Amino acid sequence: MFWIIKAKQEIGVAALLVGFGWPACIAAAQQPGTFTVTGSMSAAREGHTATLLPNGKVLIAGGISQLGPTAQSVSSAELYDPSTGSFSATGSMSVPRIAHTATLLPDGRVLITGGNAGIANQAIAASTTTAELYDPGTGTFTPTGQMSVPRSSHSATLLNNGKVLIAGGGTRMADLYDPVAGVFTPTGNMTTASWSSHLAALLVDGRVLIVPTGDNDDHRTEVYDPASGTFNATTWTTDDADYYGVGATATLTTSGKVLVTLNPQECDAPGVAAGLYDSASDRFIATRTPVAEFCYPQSTLMSDGSVLVAGGWWFFGPVAQIYDPASGAFSRTGDMTTDRRSYAATLLNDGTVLLSGGTSLQVPVATAELYHPAVVKSPPRLLSLAGDGSGAGAVQHAGTYQVVSDQDPAVPGETVIIYCTGLINGGAVPPQVSIGGRMADVLWFGNTPGYPGLDQMNVRIPVGVAAGNAVPVRMSYLSRPSNDVSITVR
Repeated sequence: MFWIIKAKQEIGVAALLVGFGWPACIAAAQQPGTFTVTGSMSAAREGHTATLLPNGKVLIAGGISQLGPTAQSVSSAELYDPSTGSFSATGSMSVPRIAHTATLLPDGRVLITGGNAGIANQAIAASTTTAELYDPGTGTFTPTGQMSVPRSSHSATLLNNGKVLIAGGGTRMADLYDPVAGVFTPTGNMTTASWSSHLAALLVDGRVLIVPTGDNDDHRTEVYDPASGTFNATTWTTDDADYYGVGATATLTTSGKVLVTLNPQECDAPGVAAGLYDSASDRFIATRTPVAEFCYPQSTLMSDGSVLVAGGWWFFGPVAQIYDPASGAFSRTGDMTTDRRSYAATLLNDGTVLLSGGTSLQVPVATAELYHPAVVKSPPRLLSLAGDGSGAGAVQHAGTYQVVSDQDPAVPGETVIIYCTGLINGGAVPPQVSIGGRMADVLWFGNTPGYPGLDQMNVRIPVGVAAGNAVPVRMSYLSRPSNDVSITVR
């Protein structure tokens, strides 16, 4: 039988360490640091969304398939299957969308919000208030509540309380989406000009950093605090005025700091700059200078904690570089197979990064490629009593160290210990845990003391979870979802 650790009973430790059988790293199948071509989408797409689903596939939705005065966005969606390297059709959205958002919810559905229908007769179509949900189980989209105002080029951030912050997109107003109730409600207003077009990054303390991506005379960013429902302005501290207020990417690193790369004011002018936002001091601090020029690239946090910064305007070629948070240095990696900007980048469960669509030399493309990192960490994995990652989870009552079972169920509000693998040792970014489709408070996470390679999370059972003998438990770490296990809740 597969046992979990009982801290005061010394039962089954050796069996556990053998039983989870999950390597620390995955062997690279391709030459490290290179890009390779994978399957193409059914249609060219720019400005689409790409969301990693719990089943390991990637939902590609919307975007625009051509440029010009009669261009319009599309409502179609498709799935990328990493096991076959191919795309296949799935259900279509209720309306065409570009400059929309897609957010994986705690229950495994995907929230699609806002956007517009592209360009027609040389006029940008009106933004929309509409939102819908994609269900991976049925492959269909269904409408959900409407935002308080129309939005496009906005941000959507899953908060640690399970709600989604919808900010900006042509308005200072912000909304919170409640997946349980299926409704949007207004929250505090943004304070600066960064509401027009911006980046958003969830901080380790649960707040949200907002970074403007266009000209911003205030030279300010701001931070949203879920506890108070308010935005508060902060200030850039970069030394180069040519980069003030023009964010390229904003990526939460495993150190807990946000890597912000900055664009030159004009994309045809060479230049590179980057900084780190430290949430502990609410200040930007210096980091090393990027080694390659860019303008509006994409960035992706990879499985080992490094950051891939690649693509952008074609003036600088299909270049890519890696940021190492340990050294604070950038280094070149292999070139992309195609010049791309406005593409979507998705970290896959096998540690590779999918780059789909975008515009190459001002023409939307259907092609996609994969980046193969030098170091790949295994995805998060919840341990189960059976040892196969399914069925009843390896979960204890924090107060008694007894296994949660049908005979000894958990109760809402109680703290339990969930055993897992895949966390980065010493990493500051907390995993997100859902129980019964509701976000759980993560009170502590890290390596189980005395057992290298074994991790644990101390979490609170959410209030409102429906009772049952097989309540699903899932975690997400560095944007990769784990397997599902279950627990009994009374």
